[in-house]
Amino acid sequence: MGPDRMPVTPAVRALRQAAVGFTEHPYAYVEHGGTEAFARKYAVDEHLVIKTLVMEDDAKKPLVVLMHGDREVSTKELARALGAKSVHPCAPETAERHSGYQVGGTSPFGLRKALPVYVEETILALPVIYINGGKRGFLVGLDPKDLVRVLRPIPVRVAIL
Repeated sequence: MGPDRMPVTPAVRALRQAAVGFTEHPYAYVEHGGTEAFARKYAVDEHLVIKTLVMEDDAKKPLVVLMHGDREVSTKELARALGAKSVHPCAPETAERHSGYQVGGTSPFGLRKALPVYVEETILALPVIYINGGKRGFLVGLDPKDLVRVLRPIPVRVAIL
């Protein structure tokens, strides 16, 4: 891949197929610090950088949670919102099996299999979001209205401030 060629991932294909306008933003991937590294490189508020987290409930049903880069998910509140006993992050290999993406490069678009998507409600009020484009070190910028139109996520309030 040359420096001016962006990856064509399942997420990029899904966005193009849904006629979503998006911008492409490569950055140097940092394990467990991607949202902060991206925010620094592009001089954007980390609150606009969205993490895609693959979790599962007590019945081992997988789900996706979209959260601000500068916030954590309260698994207790999420379990309550789902009506589940508990929710926890998937092991990396389990997350990769469910999503089809490498951990650190998980996008909610173009998932291997359809999973329920939950979104922290305050994300939907942002003017623009930066979310994984399906590869480590590659985010796409888009309007949260397109996220809603394409994914039909379920809004929740599960952020730990």
